Amino acid sequence: MDKFDTVPNNIISNKDLDYLKDSFGWNYVLFKNILDNSKNVKDKKIQDFLKSCSNFFYENMTIILNVLGGNINE
Repeated sequence: MDKFDTVPNNIISNKDLDYLKDSFGWNYVLFKNILDNSKNVKDKKIQDFLKSCSNFFYENMTIILNVLGGNINE
């Protein structure tokens, strides 16, 4: 068996974990700020745009939690 045919272990390095934590934090702050500030927007097009942005950041947080084996609803 060739050494490249093996499947890697399910391990996340400390450096990777730090990056994932930072990335989750950035996405959470943006998600929360958009939700908080969108309440003051009257223009429907801007509201729709902000909603799509908040969905984007929420999806990113979900992906990060799935990599870590967590659940966003926990």
